[in-house]
Amino acid sequence: MTENQQAHPAPAPGYGASVPVPSAYGGALAAPHGASYAAPATLGKIRGTGACIVLSIITFGIYSLVWFFKTHDEMKRHSGQGMGGGLALVLSLFVGFVMPYITSSEVGGLYERAGQRRPVSGATGLWYLPGMFILVGPLVWFIKTNGALNAYWRSLGAR
Repeated sequence: MTENQQAHPAPAPGYGASVPVPSAYGGALAAPHGASYAAPATLGKIRGTGACIVLSIITFGIYSLVWFFKTHDEMKRHSGQGMGGGLALVLSLFVGFVMPYITSSEVGGLYERAGQRRPVSGATGLWYLPGMFILVGPLVWFIKTNGALNAYWRSLGAR
């Protein structure tokens, strides 16, 4: 033992000891003994933007409901924050015009919590509505939002 270890022994569990907890971004965080943390974060699936657009067209928009459910479910499981898939599905069925704003905001929040600049935000939803009146607005919104979400998952090692 070194002199420092003899002079300052490790505290007993329950008296200020730290327990390493896996971090979603690598490394470990020191958590006070007795603190509860969620399981290590899960990664979402990378979805090809072109394939999603084609699927939405050939299913007459039904795939867009699936996309909202799956992406919000993955973001919730990953970060522990956000609305989750069930609520996203209900909102997209009944007040779908709000979903582009919420989805872009939640994708931007993933970046912000990782200490990075938000590539999309709630304001990105403006491409969808009123952008739909220039016909390409919803496509621009989806390309930006899905692209940012895919880039986020790739940055964490998803394939």
